[in-house]
Order: sequence, then structure tokens, then C-alpha cells
Amino acid sequence: MMLCIKNGMIHDGVNREAFRGDILVEDGKIRAVGEVPVIPEGAEIVDAEGLQIYPGFVEAHGHIGLDGYGIGYEGMDYNELNDIISPQMRGIDGVKPMDPAFAMAAAAGVTCVCVGPGSANVLGGTFTTIKTVGSRADDMVVRDGVAMKCAFGENPKRVYRDKKDSSRMTTAALLRETLFKAQEYMEKKEAAGEDLSKKPAFDMKMESLLPVMKREIPLKAHAHAAEDIFTALRIAKEFDLKITLEHVTEGHLIAEELAKENVPLAVGPTLTSASKFELRNKSWVTPGRLAAAGCQVSIITDSPVIPQEYLPLCAGLAVQAGMDPFAALQAITINPARHAGIADRVGSLEAGKDADIVITEGCPFEVSAKVKYVFIDGKQVDTAGTDA
Repeated sequence: MMLCIKNGMIHDGVNREAFRGDILVEDGKIRAVGEVPVIPEGAEIVDAEGLQIYPGFVEAHGHIGLDGYGIGYEGMDYNELNDIISPQMRGIDGVKPMDPAFAMAAAAGVTCVCVGPGSANVLGGTFTTIKTVGSRADDMVVRDGVAMKCAFGENPKRVYRDKKDSSRMTTAALLRETLFKAQEYMEKKEAAGEDLSKKPAFDMKMESLLPVMKREIPLKAHAHAAEDIFTALRIAKEFDLKITLEHVTEGHLIAEELAKENVPLAVGPTLTSASKFELRNKSWVTPGRLAAAGCQVSIITDSPVIPQEYLPLCAGLAVQAGMDPFAALQAITINPARHAGIADRVGSLEAGKDADIVITEGCPFEVSAKVKYVFIDGKQVDTAGTDA
């Protein structure tokens, strides 16, 4: 299947200035961006004259599909509440492709999401990246097992206060203890080589942590308050681990320090009330200040905390608070793709990437904008969303 989008104003996500041009799509991939002088015979043509063309919007951190839309507590599958250390959980196993929230997200131009366990556990399991269309989770996957969720701050304390965890010191100690065990398990496996008699007894939790210990995937650290952010960074350095920081609510208070760390930051959800003590400094200025300081910033909804379809609106509110508009666009396109380790597939309009494309009338940051076309893997999506 071939598709040619003609005469639109292209915002490719990597170059600051938009430009008028065409996009050629073949078999779900972008083949050319710019001028397509000869349209292949049989290609479907979309005339984007007067319209704006963007990469599909990408969410770096959320729980869409794991927390069911409109079905209450019984539909929530994003936290294991019986074990505070549960790295063996896999987000993909909780995804409900039939959740109406996916259709709403896709209709708004959110084409790819990084989803996984919540923040009840010190270690909660792995995140997966999926497209927002499909009936089978396996077929929606861009890349599975992209990061290992860990959490600091109020949530583990609140959920496990009477069982296992009543202070930030306890949270940090539990994480360290588990990482020490994983390090020892890895070293024993490596020393044993192919000698099965010397290998340690199989431990699913430890096996699940091997990609973290080998720096193949990062810890995905839930941290709102400045002190929790620094604890997450401290522990990552102790074990020489990769890390991304999620939420970063007080990031604007420590922007220069975070710029020195050079780790990916996912900021949000901000379109909410300050429901916890650690959110008291929540502000729309946070993503802009962090980006201005030189940090790699993604804006997140943490869906369903904010409905997934409002991701571009969140970027617009950050712009209203002073964020550079191009930085805001990158914060919902290429930066979350980099954050999740899938920038080779999505996040920008470049030849060779997936044909995830959003065409709008007006700027998508504004409530008056209208999404005219959405393509995921080159296939047009129903922009009416869902009747649910």
C-alpha cells in the first residue's frame, strides 16, 4: 500500500522550522519527506493544503489499557498489591486492547504509548511500548520490556505502610537489598558458565532484573519530590545502572542539578490537583525550565490520571507557562521516543520510520485545533474516536 500526503506544512519533530512538503508512505513506513515529484501509480493521495503535519504523538509514561476506562477498581491491573518487590510483572500481560481509551487516544493523534505497572511497589515490573490500535497486545508492540519500574516517595509507603514500608529510608533499603541480590545472582550465573551444577537456583525476580543489572534497560524511577529524585540517582550510581526519572514534579526547583545528570525526564501529570504532599510544588513551568536548562524532557499524562487524548493539550499548557513551542513538540514526539528507547521507529517524520502521522487544522496545542487525519503504520485511523 502506498500513500502520498501532499502540500502540507511539515513539523518533523527534529528540525525547528516547519516546511511545506510531501510525505511518501509505503508498506507502513515513511519512504520520503520533502518533495515527491513523481507520485507512484496507484498511491492514495491526501491533499494537506492548509493543514499541519506532525509525527504521531508519543507518551513516555502511562497506564492506558492497564487501568480500564469506565469499569472501576475491578478493571485495574497496573499494581500488584501482595508483594512490594515484584520485578517479574510484565506490563504487556495487563494490557486490554479493547479498552475504549485506545480509540480516544488514537483519534487525538496519540499513536504510541509506553505503559506498565504503577507506583505501589518498590519494584513493579517492566513497561512495554505499544501502538494505540489493535485487538491483540502482541501485535501492538513496538518494543517490549523497555524499562523496569521502581518507585520512591508516598505511594509505596501508603500502600505497604502496615505491611512492609513506612518511610523513604525503608523504600531505598528494600531497593538496594534487591539490587544487591540481583548483582550476586548475575555474578554467580556468569561464573558458572555452562556448568548447570554451579548455577544458582532459578529465581524469577532475579532473572527479571538481569537486563537492568546489565544496563540493557533502565530503572524507570517514579519520583516527584526533589529528595526522592536525588535518592533515585544516588542508587543508580551505586549500582552503575541506567535510569530515567518519571514525574519530576519538583524538577524546576533543581533544574541545574538535573541538567548535570543528563538523564531522560518525563514530567507530569500536571493537569491535576495536588492530591499528595509531594505534589505541593506542582507547576506548568516545570517542563519549560528543565528544557531551557538543557534536559531531555518528555511531557506525560500518566494516563488515566489525565486522559491520554489530552497529551497535546498538556504540551500547550506548558507553552502557555513559558516553554519553547518546539521544545514542547519534541516533548510529545521524539523525546518520549528516546526516553522509551524506540526513537528508531517513532517520534519524528523521517525516512525509514513507522508512518505514524497526524494532520491537523490549527496547532494541536490549542483547544480549537481539529485533528483531520491520523495514520498509524500508514493506515488511517477513525478520528471520531469511540462511541463508548
